[in-house]
Amino acid sequence: MRGRFITFEGGEGAGKTTQLARGAAWLREHGVEVTVTREPGGTPRAERLREILLERGTEAMPQSCELLLMFAARATHLDNLVRPAVARGEWVLCDRFTDATYAYQGGGRGLPVAQIDALVAIVHPDLQPDLTLLLDTPVATGLARARLRNGTDGPDRFETEQSEFFERVRAIYLQRAGREPDRFRVLDLTHGVDEVTAQVCASLESLLEESQ
Repeated sequence: MRGRFITFEGGEGAGKTTQLARGAAWLREHGVEVTVTREPGGTPRAERLREILLERGTEAMPQSCELLLMFAARATHLDNLVRPAVARGEWVLCDRFTDATYAYQGGGRGLPVAQIDALVAIVHPDLQPDLTLLLDTPVATGLARARLRNGTDGPDRFETEQSEFFERVRAIYLQRAGREPDRFRVLDLTHGVDEVTAQVCASLESLLEESQ
């Protein structure tokens, strides 16, 4: 069985971590070797870049700096973790990938899509997810969940943005899903956590059947 690259996308408080963990457990129960990772992050160097991206410091971060750091983390993550795992025949489940960059830096920040496209052409022109599960929820609901999740830790640098920012993020996610229906599965979180898990597992089962 060849390896697969599966990404979980969604806005703040979408429950990606929970659904990714459940999807990974389902695959392991069916005999699949699974690697779970995240972006930005996934390797020691990429995790250090993640800290820089999320920390709320006194020095402003230019939008171009944010974008370049995202792809710097992605480059080391892909070459040192994702590609080797897929080559070994493992299924890599990743919490966010480049669709998040188009949504957050493109939609949220308003950066030109051409800039993101140019970095994709440098970092991973040969690699696209086999399946992308988009966990969709109204922005207000997601932000409320994110606040509960953070507890006393407080919001990171992205979570301090206004709701209008996240509405733009959600719009780009749904736009991309509409343009690539063969790759995306849009999962409506208003149906409940367990029902969403059932949809995640059904999507993974379809891909597993194609791979055998």
